Amino acid sequence: MMRPQPLLLILLLHHFLILAFSSSPHTNALPLLPTDASAILHFKSKADLRNKLDFSPKTGFAFCKWQGLACSHSRAIRLIVENANLGGVFAPNSLTQLAELRVLSLQNNSLTGPIPDLSGLVNLKALFLSRNYFSGAIPPSISTLHRLKTVDLSYNMLAGSIPLSLNGLDRLYYLRLDFNRFNGSVPPLNQSSLQIFNVSHNDLTGAIPVTPALSRFNTSSFSLNSGLCGEIIHKECRSDRPFFGQPATTAPTPRAHAAALGQSAELDGGGGVMRRHKRAALVIGFSLGACIFVVSLICVGLAARRWRRSPEKGESRKIGLEPSVTGNAEAVMRIEEENHELAEKVKRVQEVKQQLMVGKSGSLVFCAGEAAVYSLDQLMRASAELLGRGTMGTTYKAVLDSRLIVTVKRLDAARFATAKQEVFEGHMGSAGGLRHPNLVALRAYFQAKEERLLIYDYHPNGSLSSLIHGSKSAKAKPLHWTSCLKIAEDAAQGLCYIHQAWRLVHGNLKSSNVLLGSDFEACLTDYCLMAVASPAPDEDADSLAYKAPEILRSNQGEATSKSDVYSFGVLLLELLSGKHPSQHPNLVPSEMMRWLRSVRGEEGGENRLEMLLEVALACSVAPPEQRPTMWQVLKMIQEIKEVILMEDSDFNPNPNV
Repeated sequence: MMRPQPLLLILLLHHFLILAFSSSPHTNALPLLPTDASAILHFKSKADLRNKLDFSPKTGFAFCKWQGLACSHSRAIRLIVENANLGGVFAPNSLTQLAELRVLSLQNNSLTGPIPDLSGLVNLKALFLSRNYFSGAIPPSISTLHRLKTVDLSYNMLAGSIPLSLNGLDRLYYLRLDFNRFNGSVPPLNQSSLQIFNVSHNDLTGAIPVTPALSRFNTSSFSLNSGLCGEIIHKECRSDRPFFGQPATTAPTPRAHAAALGQSAELDGGGGVMRRHKRAALVIGFSLGACIFVVSLICVGLAARRWRRSPEKGESRKIGLEPSVTGNAEAVMRIEEENHELAEKVKRVQEVKQQLMVGKSGSLVFCAGEAAVYSLDQLMRASAELLGRGTMGTTYKAVLDSRLIVTVKRLDAARFATAKQEVFEGHMGSAGGLRHPNLVALRAYFQAKEERLLIYDYHPNGSLSSLIHGSKSAKAKPLHWTSCLKIAEDAAQGLCYIHQAWRLVHGNLKSSNVLLGSDFEACLTDYCLMAVASPAPDEDADSLAYKAPEILRSNQGEATSKSDVYSFGVLLLELLSGKHPSQHPNLVPSEMMRWLRSVRGEEGGENRLEMLLEVALACSVAPPEQRPTMWQVLKMIQEIKEVILMEDSDFNPNPNV
């Protein structure tokens, strides 16, 4: 009668154990959630490192109520996570498990790394991944998603070629690949459905295919690809090289780095030595001919002078030979003056080249997988022009034989003497990996003994400092508020990328370190150098005005992301006022607005100026913990931009009027 009791007890104990195990907080509950909820939570774990999304396993069974998510029959069909400050990676096998998803938008975040295999999104119609920091190539799987109508991958760091297989997306309506690093040619897209298309600001080369689809788009869809040519953009495709004897001063606008690679290889191949010898012979022959011509004219002048002094020739002078002799003498004097000026120019160029000459014990190191398109010897032989001297070193413009124009910064030996070789190399490797439309790309560096050179892209339109303050001979006027807004957004984009995508700091932000690109976009330079430099022994008032109070309190104070924010606030106020930082008053906000009105004069749009001024003042508060992050600053500027667009559209609801 007692034997069943142990069995009953065992069964009861087993039942309680099952209940206890299933409710244990240490068990993984994710497999019990719907598949789509688990996939989204997996994405959040890798992409949302700052925990901005309110997705949680606790609400996983009601995941369709998560913000930005729409469902049909308990399956996710639309996921829109924009402007969410995501700062991780788009993990494989996460959102790609959402087989019923129609729309995916992750734009305007800070996601890094490659775009994963998307082949699982078989029902996807719209893909928005713009304004992140995705790198690598376009995944081949995109071409297999045959329901795709919209693809926006703009404003990233994607590289490689544009896949020809995109032509298989026969429903494609919208394709934006602008502001990346794509190279190669434009594929012959010919979808009749294609209505929006942009591949501008890449490194594309060659003739643009003339297809009915591509012919619908104007030059703006292909701009800022200096290697592109063809009927669509009204630019002739040339197979021949530029005239080899063309002076460096007439060099064309700097080409994209990839285009320069092909040109450099062409000049260095095969008979490059013979061509250089021919060129030298031409130059020498021309120089000898010019010298003989000058000497002949001088001899004629001296003979004429002696003839004029001869008394027996006096009558002849009265007959009308004097004007001819006088003209020859003036010609000789002019030639002598021109030769003197030429000699002075040659002397200055030689001095610059002597300053650039370094020991041959080192070699150029190209950054971020850049192709070695020129050697140290070619760089040293380049024609050089002094651009300026700053607190970090001396900057030159160098024109190589391949007609590629680069900027060479020779770092100040005293400021970088304490940086060990391996530390310098490691840091330059990190800085050289930064690629963003609003950063001046560091292409290569060199170090040998105490010599350190940095090679950047050349920006022909000068610095923001020159734009704001003008030259000494021209009185500067404050920039229009629209220019201020655009430049502020560009600079904030570049700085935000340095902070968020790479966890680095600029450390030396000022208007002279903001250069203007070919489309007058603002690009930051001299970034990340302060980490390996010693403090400047002597800085002017403007340079000191950019520094945050916590940096000034300690000579050895290290730059931080919050000190960069302070410098950005000073830069923004400089943009708005047109005044040097040392001339900015320390006033309460209301008084600052009055001062800003007084220096700008009557312009209109004061509420817009006031919004930008508020951003500048928020950035430049003394306590670093009270300053916003650069991501928050960028969002504030973009919100101001959106408000302005809304105001303008409300003012004129019919844009065709």
